[in-house]
Amino acid sequence: MMKVLSLFANIGVAEAYLDDIGFEVALANEIDKKRADIYSYIYPNTEMICGDITDEKVMDNICKKSKEHGIDIIIATPPCQGMSTAGKMGENDTRNELIKYAVKAIMEIKPKYVMLENVPKQMTTKINYEGNMILIPEYLKKSLSEEYWIDSKVINICNYSVPQSRERAIFLLSRKDQEKMWEIPSPESKVRTLEDAIGHLPRLDPLIKDINYEEHLNIFPDYEKNKKIALTYSPWHTPPSHIYRQVNAMMHTPTGETAFNNSKLEYRPLKKNGEPVRGYKNTYKRQKWNEPAYTITMYNRTISSQNNVHPGRFVGIDDNGDEMYSDPRVLTLYEIMLVMSLPEKWNIPKNSSESYMRSVIGEGIPPLFVKKLFNQLI
Repeated sequence: MMKVLSLFANIGVAEAYLDDIGFEVALANEIDKKRADIYSYIYPNTEMICGDITDEKVMDNICKKSKEHGIDIIIATPPCQGMSTAGKMGENDTRNELIKYAVKAIMEIKPKYVMLENVPKQMTTKINYEGNMILIPEYLKKSLSEEYWIDSKVINICNYSVPQSRERAIFLLSRKDQEKMWEIPSPESKVRTLEDAIGHLPRLDPLIKDINYEEHLNIFPDYEKNKKIALTYSPWHTPPSHIYRQVNAMMHTPTGETAFNNSKLEYRPLKKNGEPVRGYKNTYKRQKWNEPAYTITMYNRTISSQNNVHPGRFVGIDDNGDEMYSDPRVLTLYEIMLVMSLPEKWNIPKNSSESYMRSVIGEGIPPLFVKKLFNQLI
């Protein structure tokens, strides 16, 4: 059984299936204690080193423990906010430099194989190397090409059976003394849609948090019944909470459309004082059933963020003669897990904060894709 080290491990989204296919994640490193504790709950057999990899003592411990475990493979997914289009994309963001610490670990541990993963912007981001600013791919080549073959590509996760459109830059490194070279597999012909992932789930109404409960039930008379049914699927399939103005807008927004395009002003995004919200048309937007989901981000619990709203289904005409659509809400945490290709019964601690889990899962790499990569080594 090949042994794996996970750097920048988060809560272990990437490695959810590795044990199933015969890889042992023996060691992991995560800077944040809360994430590290959740990781250890989900993967009790993995030794966790909680600490900052830029700290020399932490790095030395990672390398020492890796050699003791006999690590064969390193997974490194440094934080991408410095390069992500969902972040500030600052050229001098210190997080862009974290790739250097992954390389330092690779050079010290000398694993047989390495997987590096990040946003596509990594391909055109520059970092300092011996006083010069060079592109990250060039830095990897200068640092590692003597000992490793490097296969790199920008891929879309949706081409590997994951029901989500998510572009990533992937680097697979193979030590030159290995008979097998680790290569990125070819895209698959069939694409899984959002309908494939969550279309079997029945209607679930949101909880309107800024009106009294009696008014809420007048709008959603089957709320309690639908909530009870949802919980039979998962304890994480619970109604998201939203304010009435947003729910009202999305109730009148068709599948695949944004509320900014609604013909009536009262069904468009409005401020508390009734003024129209100014925003981008990829917000207050329902997803599409017949395509993969949009990229799941850290900010997946708000209607006003990018492409977060459930596709919904046409349910009829209201008293004013306007079309009505079900599920005027963001995806539930359970639906997020399905779209991220996580196991349905993934062992999240029961006392976890839902908003926190949404954020950390939104940072992860879909584990089904990782499984397909690692299958190449079997």
